[in-house]
Amino acid sequence: MNEDEKNFLIEKSKHIRKLTIEQISTLGVGHIGGALSIVEVLVVLYYKNLNIDPSNPNIRGRDRFVLSKGHAGPTLYSILADKGYFPLAELYTLNQPGTNLPSHCDMLKTPGIDMTTGSLGQGLSCAVGMAKASKIKKDSAYIYSIVGDGESQEGQIWEAAMLAAQLNLNNLVAFTDYNKLQIDGAVKEINNLDSLHDKWKAFGWNVIEVIDGHDVKAIDIAVTEAKKSIHKPTMIILNTIKGKGVSFVENKGAANHNMPFSEADKIKAFQELR
Repeated sequence: MNEDEKNFLIEKSKHIRKLTIEQISTLGVGHIGGALSIVEVLVVLYYKNLNIDPSNPNIRGRDRFVLSKGHAGPTLYSILADKGYFPLAELYTLNQPGTNLPSHCDMLKTPGIDMTTGSLGQGLSCAVGMAKASKIKKDSAYIYSIVGDGESQEGQIWEAAMLAAQLNLNNLVAFTDYNKLQIDGAVKEINNLDSLHDKWKAFGWNVIEVIDGHDVKAIDIAVTEAKKSIHKPTMIILNTIKGKGVSFVENKGAANHNMPFSEADKIKAFQELR
């Protein structure tokens, strides 16, 4: 990645962060913490790595993305609108009656969403199925998925992990949004995941850890390395900050999982994102 590419992705991340905040402030409440923590990884995927075509969203052999932590949908919606899957104006209908942008991702409503998610633990299983299907079709697609750290306490995550390793799904690249917080508090105090790296390795996965999960260059390098895996699926552990980019959201800790967010909050947040 050269400096121009890096700067583009950094500026795009600011733009997507603003669009995400705009959506949630229009609604007045939302899952802002976990939405802001995955901005950079989604930007790196959608603006540099994914083989997709917004003008032909169902093109055969395209890469697919599954947001297993479906409550972070507003960030994904921001990117899909910015990429041209649907008009930007639709962002202002987030979770409103009749919207095509529900609180959690729905493939039957939103163009560009590859899998309906929100029941935690299920998205990764769907991604495993997609990766196997891609192998059968021999279409060379990569399947990407993001899981949450609180979500990683679900048994279904580890059932999917076992099968993916058994099937040698090297076309599956998953990420853990490891912001260390979940709806009820700190992950380590509720159901500790340490050592997450060792757990995924023990389940037969190639494991890459990114110390700063908001560093676009480091994320891109990790994705490049993941695609070199010959026999194993890859888990990229991103050490992130819940509510990243807005200090007063970050400072709320676990309380930012789903919080009120007003127009005044938006203005304050935008001042920090200049």
